[in-house]
This record gives sequence, structure tokens and C-alpha cells, in this order.
Amino acid sequence: MKRIVKSGPASTELIEAPEEFGKCGAATVMPAYWADACRHLVKKDRVMKRLIPQCGDTCLQTRGDAFSTLARSIVGQQISVKAAQTVWHRFAALPKEMTPAHILRLKVDDMRAAGLSARKIEYLVDLSIHFDAGTLHVSDWQQVMDDEAIIAELVAIRGIGRWTAEMFLIFYLMRPNVLPLDDVGLINGISHNYFSGESVSRSDAREVADAWAPYCSVATWYIWRSLDPLPVPDTRQGSEQIRV
Repeated sequence: MKRIVKSGPASTELIEAPEEFGKCGAATVMPAYWADACRHLVKKDRVMKRLIPQCGDTCLQTRGDAFSTLARSIVGQQISVKAAQTVWHRFAALPKEMTPAHILRLKVDDMRAAGLSARKIEYLVDLSIHFDAGTLHVSDWQQVMDDEAIIAELVAIRGIGRWTAEMFLIFYLMRPNVLPLDDVGLINGISHNYFSGESVSRSDAREVADAWAPYCSVATWYIWRSLDPLPVPDTRQGSEQIRV
């Protein structure tokens, strides 16, 4: 059975992954554009032609809900992935449900005891207020608003910068053509795969990515995978160092 998700003005289906580009497991789904993206990238880019077949039965997957995804991103700021997971599990055990209203009812002392800094508590409260007050056009993120409009809305929330918003677009909304130039992993991967380890500028990265469009998200994912074999690279970092 197909599961339908909207991406931008046009719809994007999530379907079971075709064998030629990896099954992603029996219980997982991939964007319908994934196979077309892989064909495009293999045809247009010599590095992608090498990397994509090496990745086997893995693909981009989405999970969770918008609020908890962003909350988890904030919790993970400036700490290791292992530490972020520990703090998140402690924090997630506090409310009856991981919803904005329940987060706003939490005591600051309990949140501090879970391992959250005062700044992160402020960020989580601000995120919760934005969701609870309905100031975010969440229902429009999937099918109406374009990437830049969503980014603009997200960065208005304390603790969320452009990099985090771009990770949200890629990993939650599964938008196909996001190029996160603030991502350390992407820049390092381009340096390693295209420039023999030499330093890479943003303009260099943009020039490489010209061949990836309109599937920059997919190419970026494969660049991450070239550095780290985990399905969701733990080495992925940006200016905020937030894991989504």
C-alpha cells in the first residue's frame, strides 16, 4: 500500500523501495522520487555513479512528528550524539505526551534535572509556544509552502537556525532539492570525493551541486553516507551542531 505525502506544490508519494536502489527494509518506505533521483545522479555525476551502488539497501527515511523532531534537534545542540540520546530519553519521560501543551506544563527544575541547560529550556519553551499558539503553518508545510518559506518560519523560533531547518526539510519533510551549505559533513564529503581532500569553498560546493539538481537532498545524503555508513550519519554537523 502506498502512503502519500505532499512535498511543495506537487505531491510526493512514499513507496516501497525498488530493489535496484535498495529495499530499505520490509517495513520502511522511501520517497517516490528516490529511484528517479538515483538514475539522474548516476547519469550526471561521476562520483554519484560510484557512491550510489556502494550504499546497498539503505535510503532516506522519515519518522516522528514535526514538534518532537524539532524538540529533539534542540536537545541535541552542542553535545555528542550519545549524550543527546541520554538527555532526550530523560526529557521525553517527563511529560505525559510529547506535545507543546504538555511541555509548557513541565517544571523548570525537572527539566534541568533531566540534563537540559537553561538556554535549551528556553528554546523548548519558545518552540512549544509557537506550536501551541498556532503561529506556525504546520498544515501547509507538507503541501503548500516552498522550502525557503518554511525555513523563514522555522528560524523565527529561538534555537533553530538555517542548518536545523534544512535538516528538518530533508529528514522530516523529505524535500528533494535541499543543499545545506552550512553542513560540515557535506563540505568535507565534497572535499574528499571531488577535490582529493583539498579545502572547499561554498562556491566550489555549489558548482559541484549544479549537476545534482533537482535532487540535492539525495546527493547530500549519499555524500554523508560516504563518510559514515550509518543510515543517519552521526557525523553530520552544521553551524548549530544539531542532530535531527
